[in-house]
Amino acid sequence: MTQDKTLTALLWIVAAGFFMQALDTTIVNTALPAMAASLGENPLRMQPVVVAYSLTMAMLTPASGWLADRFGTRRVYFVAILLFVLGSICCAMAHTMSQLVLARVLQGAGGSMLLPIGRLAVLRTFPAGQYLAALAFVSIAGQVGPMIGPVLGGWLVQVSSWHWIFLINVPIGMVGCLAVRHYLPRPTCDEVIDAGFDWVGFALLSMAMVSFTLALDHPYSDKGWGVSVALALLCIVTALGYWPYARRRAAPLFPLELFATRSFRLGLLGNLVARIGSSAVPFLLPLLLQVAMGYSPLASGLMMLPVALAGVVVKRMVTPLVERYGYTRFLMVNTAVLGGAIASFSLFGPGWPMWLGLAQLAIFGGANSMQFAAMNSVTLKDLGTRRASSGNGLFSMAQMLALGLGVTIGGQLLALFGQFAGQAGEGGMGGTVAGFRLTFVCVGLITLASALIFRRVEDPAAGAAQDDSETRPASATDLRR
Repeated sequence: MTQDKTLTALLWIVAAGFFMQALDTTIVNTALPAMAASLGENPLRMQPVVVAYSLTMAMLTPASGWLADRFGTRRVYFVAILLFVLGSICCAMAHTMSQLVLARVLQGAGGSMLLPIGRLAVLRTFPAGQYLAALAFVSIAGQVGPMIGPVLGGWLVQVSSWHWIFLINVPIGMVGCLAVRHYLPRPTCDEVIDAGFDWVGFALLSMAMVSFTLALDHPYSDKGWGVSVALALLCIVTALGYWPYARRRAAPLFPLELFATRSFRLGLLGNLVARIGSSAVPFLLPLLLQVAMGYSPLASGLMMLPVALAGVVVKRMVTPLVERYGYTRFLMVNTAVLGGAIASFSLFGPGWPMWLGLAQLAIFGGANSMQFAAMNSVTLKDLGTRRASSGNGLFSMAQMLALGLGVTIGGQLLALFGQFAGQAGEGGMGGTVAGFRLTFVCVGLITLASALIFRRVEDPAAGAAQDDSETRPASATDLRR
């Protein structure tokens, strides 16, 4: 087999892995009501299915580079696909909510390695002159996955059952496993590095993320506020414990000097707050459309298309706008548009004109896409070469954490406002719609609050904004943390 054919095959393998991972973050949302009906659960309390996947990915992403260095890119990428496929099969076989959540954790363990390890395989295989073009090809899969995910999920639920949103990963994954064994080069002595890994720092930060997310998810559970307080205390202890630990360690998982960079510190916090609202919308909207407005799964999936299409169309507008107005002014205005668009979904309800809803979704999709690009660029632009690796890794964790937080907070607000509406005598579908409306207003205000953070970003020079899909570790150095 020629070298060119091997390189082409590698690109398709990595793109397929990226596609599966990107698809799975969106395809589940339109199937949640069907899952709830099948499992005997409340469709408005299905957020653990989404949170388990995103939180697992946030936890395990930093370890992916070390695993590749320790055991070889080929072997780890094969295991990543295999775990993802096994997790998908377990999801389809789940008969209870607990089983489905555990299966999503397994699926997330595989998904956390698909993109970073795939990029590392491209980095180690392609000549330097072809690397950027190769990554551009792979990134297309990350744009296509979220675009077709809601529609494909709705169609599969409507023509068959929700189980097929997971089972479609099986043939793709099995072909990927065979292709990895056949096309990816075997590891050399230079590739396999017995490097150390900061397991203590990894454990502290993982515990902080998990306990924080679960603390937000417990107030309205049967165990009540006591568990939430305990989990919140555990989060504080582990998060604060990382600080003196990292100061003493020569090579911590994420060095504290990262936070000395003002743009990174503010950008990371602004990203986390802004993405809460943006992450809640893909979870809340399909539920609103199906549960409260009577849309079919396919129709609710099609309603999400303007979000993805508008996001692709406006991507090229970000760089000239930032260069003209600067990061601070651009982010202030765009954050206001984004927060307002999210809050405007509170107008959705039975009888709301479809054409107006599609326009609202397109505005949200365009503003969201530009927000991600500008936030990502302002966060990473001043780190420099030496700190880019660890900064990019921490930023990737924050992105996935924000996805889980958005779904958790959106679900909890929906339960809270639904309960208040019921107590106020607005029962049935009216109470459900009222709960959604208040929830959208709140998550919109949370996103809008991030403008207070971005207004403090200094604007010495506007660099080129980068795509959201390019903010994960993209080099060997990035992946070793």
